[in-house]
Amino acid sequence: MSEIAIRPDAVLDTPVRSAADDWPKEALDFASELAAHYPQGDPLPALAGAWIARQKTPNTRSTYIRQFRVWEQYARRRAGHPLEADFPLAEAFSRYLETAPTMKSVKGGKRGQKEPVGPPRSDSARANLLSACSSFHAYAVRARREGSDPFELVNRPDLEQADSTTRGSTEVESALLLAAARDDSPRAYALLLTMYSMALRLDSALSARVEDLGYDKGHRTLDVRLKGGRRKRKAVPPAAGHAIDLYLDGRTEGPLFQTSTGRPLDPKYVWTLVRRLADKAGIKNAAAFHPHVLKHDAVTHALAAPGAKLHDVQDFADHKDPRTTQLYDQKQGRLDSSPGYGIAARIAERLAEHDDQE
Repeated sequence: MSEIAIRPDAVLDTPVRSAADDWPKEALDFASELAAHYPQGDPLPALAGAWIARQKTPNTRSTYIRQFRVWEQYARRRAGHPLEADFPLAEAFSRYLETAPTMKSVKGGKRGQKEPVGPPRSDSARANLLSACSSFHAYAVRARREGSDPFELVNRPDLEQADSTTRGSTEVESALLLAAARDDSPRAYALLLTMYSMALRLDSALSARVEDLGYDKGHRTLDVRLKGGRRKRKAVPPAAGHAIDLYLDGRTEGPLFQTSTGRPLDPKYVWTLVRRLADKAGIKNAAAFHPHVLKHDAVTHALAAPGAKLHDVQDFADHKDPRTTQLYDQKQGRLDSSPGYGIAARIAERLAEHDDQE
């Protein structure tokens, strides 16, 4: 068998591609944003872009970009470079976050215009931001095979707490909100009822497609993408299924909740929608109402139901750790539900039996 010889002058037509060609748009845009602040050839923009690109969902990528931007600007304004940051600078940044104001939309300003007049970040928000910074630096160490993570030894806020910090609604208020959504439009009603009755995060609801609807063992189902990119088949309650069918009106493909042009709903639009409907429903905390309150309320109300079992509600809420579910339990700390009453009564019975035998 003769060997196939390759001509020396042969030229491959395949164009040379960069790894960045396969990045999602968020990663490309963020790398370009950073490149405007650093000299050509600086490794930070490419490293940050690659780090963002490896995140599994658009929501996680957007969140990490916002969080890392705070650290990058802090380091640069102090005549530093994030890749050269040491532990003292990272620790100083942690202290800075305790009092630094957050960005808030300018009333009457241009679309997207914000200014630093909001309250300082909560403990959980600071913990998440510091975790994102550490994630980037750990990635940079592996990618460059040098350096260290300056955030590795930075103390994180202690997040142990008795309950969730989200201000929730009563079941009556949830019913009023859903009634307002039903009066608003079939889409608004289907979206809010689905998020509430299935305990869905906003990004899970907006990433769902009509093709993800199905049936399993007699149950109407929806395959949803959860936090971290994992997928799960969840039961669709009959009321939510009926609302979805009325809204879809025979549509069999595309985003489950979409605009008139066939694009997925914008999260900012949904924030505005639920706040407007909460105000219309007369909910007391309407000014602070946001989409995640729907999931918070669903989990809280499920736990408060007679005979509720923690593991069932944990699965319903898509929590990996039961301790996360317990944060929603408003029954915790109630004096009239203290197990002490039960064990004391049983001990009293045992003592009475013992006395009768003497």
